[in-house]
Amino acid sequence: MSVNPWSDGTGYRRAAQEQLLEAYARLHRYGPEFGGDEEGNHGLTNHGPMAVEVLLRRGLDVDVERWLDRYVGRLAELPRACNPIAADTWTLALGDHHRLPDWAVWFSGQLRNRPWTDVLTEWWPRLLPGIVAGSTHGVIRVGHAVRALRSAGTPDAPAPALEELAHGLAFWAARYRSLPGFSRPAGRLTVNDALDGVARIETQSGLIAHRLDRLSATPGWPASLRALRPVHTADVPERLADLVDAATRGYLVRGHGSPVLLVHAATAPNAVLHTLPALPESLWPASFDAAWAAAAAITATYAPAESAPRSEVTPAPRDDDPVTEVLHRAADHGDEHVIKFTDTAAEAYGRSHDPDLLAAALRASELIGR
Repeated sequence: MSVNPWSDGTGYRRAAQEQLLEAYARLHRYGPEFGGDEEGNHGLTNHGPMAVEVLLRRGLDVDVERWLDRYVGRLAELPRACNPIAADTWTLALGDHHRLPDWAVWFSGQLRNRPWTDVLTEWWPRLLPGIVAGSTHGVIRVGHAVRALRSAGTPDAPAPALEELAHGLAFWAARYRSLPGFSRPAGRLTVNDALDGVARIETQSGLIAHRLDRLSATPGWPASLRALRPVHTADVPERLADLVDAATRGYLVRGHGSPVLLVHAATAPNAVLHTLPALPESLWPASFDAAWAAAAAITATYAPAESAPRSEVTPAPRDDDPVTEVLHRAADHGDEHVIKFTDTAAEAYGRSHDPDLLAAALRASELIGR
């Protein structure tokens, strides 16, 4: 299997970029969720654009067209827009899942007429308080889209990549919801200790929206958020990387609580980390605070009461090239959550060479069904 690791925004191989744009154009006929209901309860999230971005950026030996053929069979077409978003009343549509097609049209128009970085800079702080939207998939999809746009390396961004950013922002806006009990970090704990000490909701059942609602009645929840050491602007990239590493490492012993949802404790802050270079530094501290809150909220609502004993968890890979091994296993597995999480774990391993980070990726492959 060939692997072409990429982690610094320098770009894809040209053929892979062209294939990604073709995949985006195909996927944009579909909505961002499937399997929900008319009341707006969450179904499963369309990970197609995010997974394909990883497969092609990493140069994995996967037939992407065949992968998409299997994947799109689960998706429903995106409904038609019918009630345009307006510049002076957009707040009324925030968090209204029925307006998702309208948001997609709005952001598509914005991105056709303005530099994408300007649109992102305007809307990022507006959407950031709702980072848990759609189980954090709004910010994750935006992060993957930004990574693709940054890699394009041309003054005129390709239209399908701009449309992918529009869809990511639209989903975030339509599923927007503020986090109960949000408090900014003001303590002394490291991210490892703070994440380990997050207060858990008493009853771990139901959809994520119901679980998040229970946070406001959870003793110690706001204190959990405040317990983390606050961040200074210059330290945000390093501290965000530490958060991603801690959440990835934590999956090794907590992932059995909810194998799919708990990957987002790592992939959501990783999406923020990849978006930072496209944002003014004035937005960095709030971005860190929101990423921390998202990771803490996923942990609070899905992590098990008891961590798995280290003697029972997945060992680290023993291959001479462990990153290639875990990426190979993720590609063979084929699940979109495994692909995203393994990409995040591989990046984390590149920073510290902690074998537990790659062991966590293998753990996800074991826990998440094909």
